[in-house]
Amino acid sequence: MANYTAANVKKLRDLTGAGMLDCKNALQEADGDIDKAVEVLRVKGAKGVGKREGRTASNGLVAARLDGGETGVLVELNCETDFVAKTDGFQQLAATVADIIAEGRPADVDALLATTHDGSTVKQILDEANASMGEKIEVRRFDRFAPDTASGAGGYVAAYLHKTMPDLPPAVGVLVELDVEQPTVAKDVAQHIAAMVPRYVTRAEIPAETLATERRIAEETAREEGKPEQALPRIIEGRLNGFVKDVTLTDQAFVKEPKKTVGAVLDEAGVTVRRFARYRVGQS
Repeated sequence: MANYTAANVKKLRDLTGAGMLDCKNALQEADGDIDKAVEVLRVKGAKGVGKREGRTASNGLVAARLDGGETGVLVELNCETDFVAKTDGFQQLAATVADIIAEGRPADVDALLATTHDGSTVKQILDEANASMGEKIEVRRFDRFAPDTASGAGGYVAAYLHKTMPDLPPAVGVLVELDVEQPTVAKDVAQHIAAMVPRYVTRAEIPAETLATERRIAEETAREEGKPEQALPRIIEGRLNGFVKDVTLTDQAFVKEPKKTVGAVLDEAGVTVRRFARYRVGQS
């Protein structure tokens, strides 16, 4: 008897891009557990797994607001179709939401929706837009960066927006905070982040449980491939190091100078990246 539903198969396919039969077999092996099924697919080398994790069907845009390099806002506003995303009304709504975040400093999306602007809450503003544009419109996420003035530490915030289609608004956005004002470095790093999709600034930020999971997957994959037992430690460490280099900003090869890592470029410039946020519409 199957221990999963058709909805589970669809969700796994949306998450991984793997084929239907692979998804059914993985769910069967994982006793219906979606997360375990993703690992099963990765171990067995199913095509495309991991490249589409977190994908949704949302459309919309990413907007940013900067205030003299001192603070910055990045926000993703979603709608149902590209047709609405490229309208002036939708783009103006995104700019208004970015302004409200910058000025009201809400802690999260729920707090943002409760924030009042010109006599209406943001939720009411979005509801009115839903009615007038005929589509579901919602704020998916936002980040606001501002240096910690209480500690006396300065900083510099920059943003980069990228269009994936020339006739549509920006679908990729990056907000980055440096410890010192270096506009050129900030722009280069933000563009690199947009292109190379790091998940962490440094190795130290990678959670221990994430490393443990990747180590386990590396071992199970190597065993699945029939690698000799005596070679496993070297293979596992090599694959784990490859994962770290792939997801860590400072360990990635710099797109403008591939012979250097981003960390080396930052060291040469005397700059530290404190944090960053990267959004792509419809992806986590």
